[in-house]
Amino acid sequence: MATVLCVVGPTATGKTKMGVALARRFGGEVVSVDSMQLYRGMEIGTAAPTAEEMEGIPHHMVGVADPAESWSAARYVRAADACVQDILHRGKLPVLVGGTGLYLDALIRGTDFAAGSQGGEIRQALQRRAQTEGIEVLLEELRRIDPQAAAKLHPRDEKRIIRALEVWQETGQTITEHDRWERQRPPKYDALYIGLDFIDRQDLRDRIDRRVDSMVAGGLLAEVETLLASGLPREATALQAIGYKQFLPVAEKKAIAETAIEEVKLRSRQYAKRQLTWLRRNPEIFWVRWGHEPNFPEGLQKATEYLHSRGLC
Repeated sequence: MATVLCVVGPTATGKTKMGVALARRFGGEVVSVDSMQLYRGMEIGTAAPTAEEMEGIPHHMVGVADPAESWSAARYVRAADACVQDILHRGKLPVLVGGTGLYLDALIRGTDFAAGSQGGEIRQALQRRAQTEGIEVLLEELRRIDPQAAAKLHPRDEKRIIRALEVWQETGQTITEHDRWERQRPPKYDALYIGLDFIDRQDLRDRIDRRVDSMVAGGLLAEVETLLASGLPREATALQAIGYKQFLPVAEKKAIAETAIEEVKLRSRQYAKRQLTWLRRNPEIFWVRWGHEPNFPEGLQKATEYLHSRGLC
């Protein structure tokens, strides 16, 4: 398996800076693993790396999608894996940097997502049935086909019920069988993980709050207004991201900025907690934990020593 380096951690811990430093030290290029940095015109609210922050290191999967698009994990993996393969073929090290755990895990594993696509004929037909017959009818159908999957789904979870039936109709394989097969496959890449966090949780919360203040000062509201002025519907996936969703009412003159700012800070702190919960499941992560403020020279040295011990030169 080819080796890739992953820089992970909750939001606002310095992953961008560490990723660039490690890419420079080990001859690598960065592949962003962030579900919202994909979209163009959303640099402020997603903290997408600026040209200055990239320091001349090539970055991939940043600003590659129109905000009107809705990218799934499957679509991300296809595009990002092409970047990873290209980097490897050129003798460079892929440095995967970001906080979207689902995307990262799928990319490392080389997950073969079950068939089906947004807007596909089978999905559309199932959606029409859900409207005319009711989702309970479809759930009962799933119970006969794949009782294990059906038992895990609430009747209100229309999206996953339809998805499970779609997989069955397109492949003749239940989604339970597909997922079991995926778990048994070895990963596609040998991943080395550097995790960033703070020793004191309050330091992380404070850093998140300061980042939100910086985003607001940098023009987050104007960015939301520009997206809306471009004709992007408020229901677009891109506008459901933290920061954008809370500032939509402000842009529409339905709320005040102060309320939105506090909500963004709260949602960002909650998101960081979820990210840490996801990452703690991975025993392979080498953690660099900051004190009151990040000490990047020291952190880079610790990361380098660990990576050398794992054979990365």
